[in-house]
Amino acid sequence: MRLLSGLKLRGRLTLWVCLLLIAALTPVVAAGVHVIRRTVGLQIHGVLQVEAEGLRDLVESSLHEREANARAWTEDAIVRGALLFGTYAKSDAVLATLNGRHASFAGLVLFTEDGRAVSVSRPELREAFEGHERDVLASPWFQAALEDRLDPTALTRAITRTDPFFGRPVMPLALPVLSPISGARVGVLLAAYDWNQLEQVVAGALQRSRERGQRSFTLEVLGPDDGQLYSSRARNVPAPLRTVRAQAVDDTRGTGAGRHWRFVATVDEEEAFQPLRNFLKLSVLAVAALLLLAALAAWALARGVTRPITTLSGLVSRVVREGDLTQKVALHGRQDEVGELASAFARMMDHLRESTASLQQGTRVLGQTVAELTRATEQQERNLTQQTAALQETQVTAQEIQQTSQVAAERSQAVLGLVARARQAGSAGETTLGASLDGFEELRDHGVRLAEGISSLNERTQQIGGITQTVKDLADQSNMLALNAAIEAVRSGEHGKGFSVVAREIRSLADQSIQATGRVRDILDDIRGGIHATVALSEEGQRRSEAGLAQVRASGQSLRALTDIIQDNASAAQQIAAAVIQQNAGIAQIFTAVTDLSRMMDDTLEAMQGTQRMTHTLRGVAERMETVAGVWRV
Repeated sequence: MRLLSGLKLRGRLTLWVCLLLIAALTPVVAAGVHVIRRTVGLQIHGVLQVEAEGLRDLVESSLHEREANARAWTEDAIVRGALLFGTYAKSDAVLATLNGRHASFAGLVLFTEDGRAVSVSRPELREAFEGHERDVLASPWFQAALEDRLDPTALTRAITRTDPFFGRPVMPLALPVLSPISGARVGVLLAAYDWNQLEQVVAGALQRSRERGQRSFTLEVLGPDDGQLYSSRARNVPAPLRTVRAQAVDDTRGTGAGRHWRFVATVDEEEAFQPLRNFLKLSVLAVAALLLLAALAAWALARGVTRPITTLSGLVSRVVREGDLTQKVALHGRQDEVGELASAFARMMDHLRESTASLQQGTRVLGQTVAELTRATEQQERNLTQQTAALQETQVTAQEIQQTSQVAAERSQAVLGLVARARQAGSAGETTLGASLDGFEELRDHGVRLAEGISSLNERTQQIGGITQTVKDLADQSNMLALNAAIEAVRSGEHGKGFSVVAREIRSLADQSIQATGRVRDILDDIRGGIHATVALSEEGQRRSEAGLAQVRASGQSLRALTDIIQDNASAAQQIAAAVIQQNAGIAQIFTAVTDLSRMMDDTLEAMQGTQRMTHTLRGVAERMETVAGVWRV
């Protein structure tokens, strides 16, 4: 900070720009290096993982294919026939042909169950195994073949171990040969896989690593006990101290060759990250060049910024020292922020000149105004004193009106209570009248139903009268018939006496029927008369009930009108009470307002006295302002 305080603006700007650039680039470069290193590490590990998995797939597919080939050869008819019938010359030819087609095998040998080599793919193998039946029988791979399985120990033999029979590192794939007739074991077929074939398998991966510039790239095959089965690194080349490695494990579910192997791809860490270090060196050089260019640019920028500021500083110094506001700002043609600053400073000078001139003129006017304001405040103070006295009298009057209004509000509340009771009485009367009107309506309906029943009874009596007339007519006819029968009986003499007796009886019954129908007609006439009288009474009662109902309705309408009038009176009373209450509240507000106005008038008087004091002070200030404004020359 002491160094910065001793520098001018140009140096500070240059230094600050460099420091800000360094502060901005440092985390960016650090984050970039971290991200790039992590990305490169992931890429290298991904490439190694791909190479390890590729080696695993190639080796597994090759070994599984060779195992499948060996199992297929054990089922060859000539091979089985050689063990069954001793035709070994044919089996030698077959094995030689198969070995020629599959050069990845170091040799094929057919054994009997007692460990004797009876057929081979190459003649030297017969000589190699001759006389070593005990060694063959004691070998783990032969014992495993007799049990129809592959020996895991023989399968994990290191590539550096040379087989005594084949003269090279091999992996023995020994499988039993079964009789096609009985299915019994008749011998063992040994297919010796040549470990040197792995060099051809990994050649492509090693070539790709050399093209990437990774000379230390190594592929390894490790057994279940981490024993090294194969390594692409030369024996005289030492292993690097720090490596990047990736591995792939074979399918542990398999039961054939290569179970529990691990395929490892490694590369020297220093060699793997060498491109990143080269990139970092170039980045450091680029950042240094960028900082140098930034320092030059910052110095040029600071120089361009500070030169016009220096000019403006000299101009301000002359204005302050000499008090001369007629100075002109001569910075034209710049369109940047400094040009805007110069333009703003020029406008400030113009405004300062105008303000100074206006200030000199205003101080003179201010002095005159202060004198007039002093006179006006004195006159206003006298007026306010008179208004204060009037307000005090108004306050007393408003207090009396407030008391009267409060009494009226209390009486209006009493009126509201009476109105409420009248409204309740009107409602009760209206309810009672409604109940009476409903009773009259039911009575009228009952009379109507009674009249309808009597009318129905009258109709039935008329029907009965018709029936009795019919009976009378039948009796008259019976009488005439009986009379005619008696006449005919008399004419008949002795033979018609019995019929004459019957005719008399019939006439007698007819006369009785006529008399009975006459009595029934008299009774019906009496009933009909009673019915007519009852109908007349019912109609009269209905007319009277209608008249009574009309009177009750008229009374109900009158009572409803009275209730409406009570309601209107109640509403009017409520409105009057509300108006009185509102008037009371308004009068209280008026009284409060008059009180507040009186208080405000007192405050105004105090403020007016303060205004007078301030006018005296303002007069002194105006005089000093006039003295100050006279310093500047415009």
